[in-house]
Amino acid sequence: MSVERSVNDNIEQSNFPKRSAIVAAAVVAVVTLGIAVTYAIRLKSRKGNARVPEPVKSVDLDRYTGHWYEFARYDNHFERGRDFVTANYAKRDDGSLSVINTGRDGANGVRRIARGKARVMPGSDNAKLKVSFFGPFYVGDYWVLDHADDYRWSIVGEPSGAYLWILTRDEKPAGELQHALLERVRALGYDLSMLRRTQH
Repeated sequence: MSVERSVNDNIEQSNFPKRSAIVAAAVVAVVTLGIAVTYAIRLKSRKGNARVPEPVKSVDLDRYTGHWYEFARYDNHFERGRDFVTANYAKRDDGSLSVINTGRDGANGVRRIARGKARVMPGSDNAKLKVSFFGPFYVGDYWVLDHADDYRWSIVGEPSGAYLWILTRDEKPAGELQHALLERVRALGYDLSMLRRTQH
């Protein structure tokens, strides 16, 4: 019995470093995951507008479709660090819109393309749409909060206040228009310090 106990004790001692390493790795993984989750929650909870207004105008989809340049945005995980961003909208036979977003990770970066669809929410005068980039799941909100009468610019948001886009027909809008757009965004209740200008 004493020999058997001695052998078992040696086995237990030889396994102790391995168990300690496994426990330490598990603790590190749990702590890292906790930090990541906390950071993600903080990012998600950061909002530039606590009270997003309702869209102020109806939208003529025939005039809204076409090519847009992103002038500025609230940065987000799916566009992080991206420049040269454009959006193209076109009407589809089923009444929805096709969406093609492009951008680059720097001037010489890879061109990224995201294709999706958007459908108008009933009773919104075409100013509220649901967007899908994942098959039949329309989960993204796209609100045209304001736009120029001649459709030279558009301010796009969504109900949480965490996302914002300023779109223009010109790649590099004139300084006067830039200033006017920023003031309009401020008047809608958005925090201008969170805006990221898009390079073109």
